Amino acid sequence: MAQRVPVSEACGPAASKRVSRVRVAVRLRPYMEKQDKKAEGPCVRGLGPQSLEIVNWRNATETLQYQFDAFHGEQASQQEIFLSSVKPVLPHVLSGQNASVFAYGPTGAGKTHTMLGNPEEPGLIPRAVREVFSLATERERESADWTYSVGMSYLEIYNEKVLDLLSPGSTDLPIREDKDRNIVVQGLTHMPIDSFSHFHALFAPASLNRTTASTKLNQRSSRSHAILLIKVVRSLKSPPYRQQMGKLYLVDLAGSEDNRRTGNQGLRLKESGAINLSLFTLSKVVDALNVGGAGRVPYRDSKLTRLLQDSLGGSAHSVMIANIAPEYKYYFDTFSALNFAAKSKLIVNRPFVREAVPSCAPTVPVKRPRDEQGPRAASEPHRKRSKEGAGDEHDGDPGQGRPCSPPVSSVLERLLALEKLMMGSPERERLKLLKTVAESRKEIQELRRKQQELESRALVINTSDKAVPPFHRKQSTAARPKKQQAVVPPLQVLQPVPPTSVCKPLLCASVKSQQVTKALKGKENKQAGSCGSEGDWASRLDPTMLERSRQQILSVLNTGTLRELKGLQLIGDKKAKLIQGWREIHGSFAQVEDLQRIEGITAKRFSSFLKVSFAAAGWL
Repeated sequence: MAQRVPVSEACGPAASKRVSRVRVAVRLRPYMEKQDKKAEGPCVRGLGPQSLEIVNWRNATETLQYQFDAFHGEQASQQEIFLSSVKPVLPHVLSGQNASVFAYGPTGAGKTHTMLGNPEEPGLIPRAVREVFSLATERERESADWTYSVGMSYLEIYNEKVLDLLSPGSTDLPIREDKDRNIVVQGLTHMPIDSFSHFHALFAPASLNRTTASTKLNQRSSRSHAILLIKVVRSLKSPPYRQQMGKLYLVDLAGSEDNRRTGNQGLRLKESGAINLSLFTLSKVVDALNVGGAGRVPYRDSKLTRLLQDSLGGSAHSVMIANIAPEYKYYFDTFSALNFAAKSKLIVNRPFVREAVPSCAPTVPVKRPRDEQGPRAASEPHRKRSKEGAGDEHDGDPGQGRPCSPPVSSVLERLLALEKLMMGSPERERLKLLKTVAESRKEIQELRRKQQELESRALVINTSDKAVPPFHRKQSTAARPKKQQAVVPPLQVLQPVPPTSVCKPLLCASVKSQQVTKALKGKENKQAGSCGSEGDWASRLDPTMLERSRQQILSVLNTGTLRELKGLQLIGDKKAKLIQGWREIHGSFAQVEDLQRIEGITAKRFSSFLKVSFAAAGWL
């Protein structure tokens, strides 16, 4: 059974972070003058390696600026995009973690070109697979203790149906969740590959099976979402034969379409509706993740979001390549794509290493001595095993029919020596235990014999002296003294009454009640005023102690775990997660007062937080 291993305990370059924010890069397609009849020029332009601006459709004299992890202009090459955005996440896959790279954008913005490319300019998919094989070969050369195996699966989501591109005759495949909470596609073909040439021989014909069609905006428009899964298994050659499995998702999404401009009818219109519905669900998932809290994330509303569950808010290192077009006719599509990319940038994933110990690992058989086996073992036929037979048994398949590599001879010798040691140690312990039990039995028999002698003597004494009445415990007739209980008189409020005042009883009682009510209200207002103002209680503290306590709280806010943050006063689970998210995006807190920038922490609540924290620490 697979188990989750914290990232900090994993080996490799993936051991530095426990959370990973979705990395967003924007690529601007070159301007096509032939298709732009009005010659209005581009509506988007880059401002730097990470920023761009777009014309504000409400006011043409203004622009809207966006900041992302990377911006690739019209002259950017495939190699540049791969090196800056995709290559940094690939080492995580070889360390047992998941990674995801997907292209998003409107139809005709160049998503398929970015992912697949052409023979002269290969896209991100062939470059990423080639890099995976290169990293595996390099790591096997550096360390001979681990071995790497690579496999691939290729599918498309067409009209909300999951189809296997490596097996064109397949029907709609169901999406399941296994016992380890992994999202799997039941019946999906998985092909082991040993080199990039082998991958290309399988991937090229499978890509031709993907559903495409011609529209007014694109001669070869993708009518489905294509997902390539590269699975890397990292196995330890020596005991305990651990295995770490990482997955790389390379996703080419179909573009959102405006049917008025594409001219879709009939089947094309149905395909466009399915594409837009799945992308709309993807947008709802991003919105739900940004809201946070315990609300429902609609992963199951679409098969696309179900398969991307690990990539958005899950356990994968995710990279999104947002493709946009510069022409004015694509303005609203580009504007929507940039807003979606800006929201996706705020999503935080929590990757981990998934590790398992295979059942085919050789185990050392533990034999019990014949004396400890009991009556059932005596009825079984006695089997004689020679040393040669025992050696042959170890040399056989240790996984009960499962394919597994045979252990080396030195390992067998150590296992046999360990077996002899385990066989010898229980025998000595058993002899000591039997000796102790025998001594205990002798003591018990001696005590029983003395007890019988004493009982016989007592019987003789009772029969010889009949005048002595049997001893009975005398019942005490004296009553037990009751415990004194404290008598607390009821609280009375006495008010001085002038001796000369003469009033009716009811009138005096009403006057007294009004005076008591006014006194209580004045006391409550005094307490509320002392709690509301921070300066009253802060002025009573030593400045040195006050600063020391603030530094302790600031240290917990900057370096504390989720459990330590929840341990702070008035900070619950929701606000602790918001603090972690703020820390991931903006960095460390400069001062304790920066806590007011967290959503839901007002100035009054921050003052209460400080006072309760200082009171709990014993400063007040």
